[in-house]
Amino acid sequence: MRLQITPTNRMEGTLTVPGDKSISHRAVMLGSIAEGTTEISGFLAGEDCLSTIKCMQALGVPIKMEEDKVIVEGQGLGGLQEASNILDAGNSGTTIRLLSGILAGQPFTSIINGDASLRKRPMGRIIRPLMLMGAHVLGRGDDNYAPFAIRGGNLKPLTYTLPVASAQLKSALLLAGLYAEGWTGIIEPIQSRNHTELMLNSFGAHLHKEDNIIRIEGGTPLRGQKLIVPGDVSSAAFFMVAGLIVPEGHIILKNVGLNKTRSGIIEVLQEMGASLNIRDIYSTAGELMGTVEVQSSELKGVTVGGEMIPRLIDEIPILAVAALFAKGITEIRDAAELKVKESNRIAAICQGLQRLGARMEELPDGLRIYGGQSLQGNTCDSFNDHRIAMALAVAGLRAQGDTYIEGAEAIDISFPGFKETLNMLAKGDNHGDQR
Repeated sequence: MRLQITPTNRMEGTLTVPGDKSISHRAVMLGSIAEGTTEISGFLAGEDCLSTIKCMQALGVPIKMEEDKVIVEGQGLGGLQEASNILDAGNSGTTIRLLSGILAGQPFTSIINGDASLRKRPMGRIIRPLMLMGAHVLGRGDDNYAPFAIRGGNLKPLTYTLPVASAQLKSALLLAGLYAEGWTGIIEPIQSRNHTELMLNSFGAHLHKEDNIIRIEGGTPLRGQKLIVPGDVSSAAFFMVAGLIVPEGHIILKNVGLNKTRSGIIEVLQEMGASLNIRDIYSTAGELMGTVEVQSSELKGVTVGGEMIPRLIDEIPILAVAALFAKGITEIRDAAELKVKESNRIAAICQGLQRLGARMEELPDGLRIYGGQSLQGNTCDSFNDHRIAMALAVAGLRAQGDTYIEGAEAIDISFPGFKETLNMLAKGDNHGDQR
């Protein structure tokens, strides 16, 4: 699908962005292995999260979707059933990696696969520690790539130091730890997003955190919950930046997730000089939510790296767009993990924005972006990556002439209704709800 973006001087309105993708995945998985019913409000019905639902249904979990609610009839830790076919994670790295942790604890064989993009993404860092716990895994490329088969059960606990700060790896091991006898310990080099820990606590798991060590006790039953999924800060970031860079920008985003392990984009935009205010903060199941208001701002270049990177790794493509309209140079380092996302996001966003006339450079672990430039509408490739497609769309709002984005259907992975939301704000409608 080709998405056409027409430049505009105005972005104004109020909206609620779709539910957080990371939290939606975890709510379905934990609800499936809990005892009793889990009711999830604000669930993101994007393609990635629907892949998680389909996988859990294939493992014998009754799941119903009712308007914006998802009802999961939990089967308990030992209640999953062997699937009659290959489990399909689609394009979702979260699905395949976190589900692998659960499958490692099951006394049956599972085969899990994904689309062409997912089959290129490295899985060895998940598979190796699961094998250390006692799971039997056989995968393509010396057990590094999907498809792979997991024969689980009889897991033993371990204490494992993560080679990189990775919420998906950490979460897979925590979920496997639910099935091990005793305490499993995970040591993080830098704290990554902590949605799994917060949700495990909410579901009643025995989990303790001290400094950079997280421990979970196996065998503790989980209890079904009523959950509200906050709006996804990663989705909200596209509209934060849109409101900041257009001349007449004023956007109010309601119910945005404000988890400190995810809110790096807000802090960096404020450091860049953004008029960005947060209010109406409240908590649900340990997750902070609130209203974010942005207005057109003069931005300045910054340097981003180190411990900030895990807190905004998914927002770097749209941060690069903001940097184009900042005074001075913005440099992003320590972000080599971007090379093994849905696309090589360092190369993809650099190539896409250069097509629009941006002056920027790829670095071995990030980007150097020269601000204060004028963009020219052109045809760009999304590389079948939802975040690249949406970042290019926001850049196109400030280009001279129309911008066309090929492969824009990828946006539905995380933000169904994105184009309609852009149109609503460009018209200055007062209210919108794309949740």
